[in-house]
Amino acid sequence: MKIERVDDKTVKCFLSNEELEEYEIDYKDFILRSDKAKEVVREIIEQAEVEVGYKPPKFAFDLQIMMLPDQGLLLTFSEKEPFEGKEGEQALEFIRQITDMIQKKGVQKTVVPPADNGPAQTGQTEKTDRDQPGNPEYAIFQFASLGDVLAFAKALPGNLRVRSELYRMEEQYYLYLHKGSASYVRYSRACIQALEFADLYGADEISFLYLKEHGECLIAEKALKKLCWK
Repeated sequence: MKIERVDDKTVKCFLSNEELEEYEIDYKDFILRSDKAKEVVREIIEQAEVEVGYKPPKFAFDLQIMMLPDQGLLLTFSEKEPFEGKEGEQALEFIRQITDMIQKKGVQKTVVPPADNGPAQTGQTEKTDRDQPGNPEYAIFQFASLGDVLAFAKALPGNLRVRSELYRMEEQYYLYLHKGSASYVRYSRACIQALEFADLYGADEISFLYLKEHGECLIAEKALKKLCWK
């Protein structure tokens, strides 16, 4: 096994035909991501850390496979950015939409405690750096009918590990969608898809608390899975 450092984020590894036979592995195993291939990849990464000071990527890596006739395989590992390609663009677009919605609300109204035992007054809170939104981890979508909610639920992959709750308020249906343990790209992709069936109701704590107080909770957990029996 010969490992070469290309740059900070890229390493190459050459596996000879003899080594492939020793591992009892071939080109197809890497394409299909078999358990044997995963073990070999882990071994390569560990060896690359020791030999060339390679630091495994924080998010994920791309693996390119090149067959070298009568010689073996050349594997190239390169770090993949968290928001790369078309899916990443969708994720960033979702972040922009949510952020715009929060910022357009501007200054929130709040109740100012009475001074000198006087009456309470309605005031305004000043936004601070802590109030600035980062990557939103939940959003609430407003559906015109339960049928639209069902259609959205059925359009999602069954292994999507998001958290979801379903509410009804004034003849409208509201789906609370939290990132849960899903990757941010998969979560944001689901949110972008939700906009094909619903409107974005909110992505802030005030909207969620209002919904919980005034809405009727129909499904308190795993709403999407329960709706489509996935």
